[in-house]
Amino acid sequence: MPVLAPHMRDELAQAAFDLFSERGIGNVTVDEIAARAGVTKGSLYWHFKSKKEIVLAAAQIYYRTWLQLAHAEAAATRDPLDQIRRLWRMSINRCLFDRPKRAFSTELFAMGLHDTEIRSSWGQFYDSVREMFVGVIQAACNAGRLRIEDPRRAADWVLATFEGIKHRASFQPQLCTPAEQEALVEGFMRMLLSMSGPGPGNPQVG
Repeated sequence: MPVLAPHMRDELAQAAFDLFSERGIGNVTVDEIAARAGVTKGSLYWHFKSKKEIVLAAAQIYYRTWLQLAHAEAAATRDPLDQIRRLWRMSINRCLFDRPKRAFSTELFAMGLHDTEIRSSWGQFYDSVREMFVGVIQAACNAGRLRIEDPRRAADWVLATFEGIKHRASFQPQLCTPAEQEALVEGFMRMLLSMSGPGPGNPQVG
């Protein structure tokens, strides 16, 4: 068996991710992944021992891309409330308008209900996303823009809300419009501000 270039593993994972997003994890074979990547099935098995290993590698593509986008959005402004708004808008955009990636993440989550490795993989990603939202909420509190006693509990509420919207979008396509996206963004900001106590740290949305 020839030794493949180190980057080939990432190329195979990307090919698998693209196919899984387009057609569903259960509808894609190892042969099709190898064909998409332009390698033999034997070459694919040089890097991955099973389809589940391929799924886990594809999941890392999804996690890494999401976190890169999120960090870019947060870095685009120094205003903590605007950072929250931008992160939320990006999250909503990904789950409403990027149907293939929404389908992949939903299927991956469902697989994790019965598979400890996949559940652990998703859990690590969830923790990273949670810490990002804790950070921006805490920053807004430190700047006096929010008055939230428990930023971690607020971040959990943020993520639960996001997951609910993502699942709704799977069977309510009317959510997938720019107007609805903006309504969800501004509605979310109002709800977050409503968690703040009275005082100068609870500004109007806008």
